[in-house]
Amino acid sequence: MNNTSWSTRVTDHILELALGLALLTVGLVRILLPGLGIVTPFGPANTREVLLDSAARLPGDVTTGAVTLRGSGHAELAFTDPGLGQRLLLVLPELANGLLVVAILFILLRMARTFRDGDFFVPQNTRHITLVALVLLLTGTLVPLLEMTTTNLLARGLPMADAIAPAHGFAVQPVFLALLAGAAAAAFRAGTRLRADTEGLV
Repeated sequence: MNNTSWSTRVTDHILELALGLALLTVGLVRILLPGLGIVTPFGPANTREVLLDSAARLPGDVTTGAVTLRGSGHAELAFTDPGLGQRLLLVLPELANGLLVVAILFILLRMARTFRDGDFFVPQNTRHITLVALVLLLTGTLVPLLEMTTTNLLARGLPMADAIAPAHGFAVQPVFLALLAGAAAAAFRAGTRLRADTEGLV
């Protein structure tokens, strides 16, 4: 029996609507548009932000053929007319990040739907939060790895390749959030177990 008040139900529906809109927006901006940049002239991807080696001394913008390296410290590797493979390499980290964000929003939307009955501590929510933690961990490790790999592939063979510092490490914030989500999953697991034990006493 559903004992939730009408205000709680309205709040739950607003939460679901907000997550649905966020899912749609991220899908369009972070997946569809970059995807179109790979296969069509619409908004083609042609730049990659890179770090310059501290020992490198560039005399301003360095151009070779259809590729320009401009800036200092945080620089920009710009391709005048990138081919399909180059556009794919330029967009791949952003696409991967967008897909992972969509996955998180989809999991949260499914979790929000379990709130309709006014009971947060249900077994599927423990799985939902665990999945969110895993996806956040991938966001903090896989996306930087893709960024590093694709940057190395894009710069390979270019005369200015030695000036580009190799990317390394991982994104701290998603990994930290993954740890928090893991702790929340443990709390939900304990809450679910406590609720089951309490029901057994009634």
